[in-house]
Amino acid sequence: MTQTIPGPDGQPRCRWCSAAPEFFAYHDTEWGFPVDDDRRLFEKLCLESFQSGLSWRTILAKRDNFRRAFHGFDFHRIAGYTDGDVARLLADAGIVRHRGKIEAVINNARRAQELVAEEGSLAAYVWRFEPDPATLPAPQTAPTSDASIALSKALKKRGWRFVGPTTVHAFLQAMGLINDHAVGCVIRERVEVVRAGFVRPGGGLVAHG
Repeated sequence: MTQTIPGPDGQPRCRWCSAAPEFFAYHDTEWGFPVDDDRRLFEKLCLESFQSGLSWRTILAKRDNFRRAFHGFDFHRIAGYTDGDVARLLADAGIVRHRGKIEAVINNARRAQELVAEEGSLAAYVWRFEPDPATLPAPQTAPTSDASIALSKALKKRGWRFVGPTTVHAFLQAMGLINDHAVGCVIRERVEVVRAGFVRPGGGLVAHG
């Protein structure tokens, strides 16, 4: 089976776009393009943790609701959340109401503050785990990677929750630390061009544990 399907313009896209019409815009403008903004990185880690056991379509459809409920994923603000905020979020039908995942976001916001205080930025830390592309398996053939296993282990050691290797691998794919667009996908080349000109925060180039 081919890894691509024709997009709205007739050009090939990753096959997973066929699962929902709204995936094309996300695939073409976000997925795989490198990100160095701490808020966006934190948001994606949180949303990937909420996706665990669910579909990305469900989370993407609720993303604006999540952003509103969690104050734009400003982890400095979330770090100050109280039991009252947990109750507010559990009553919000616009998001996924899972107490463990909600409490994990608050916990991880506090861990993110600690990490930024030590490392300068979340981006500088995360990009240290960017793998050498030559060491990666064929696109979209593995649910984890050496890089996701290493970053998951490092974050857990720092007290982060809901950051298993599969969740972290999806994060690495989406945030551009891995270009996992299918060979032949028209966006793969575009991502490569952007990655080539992307200045890695903290000078990270190759993964290390």
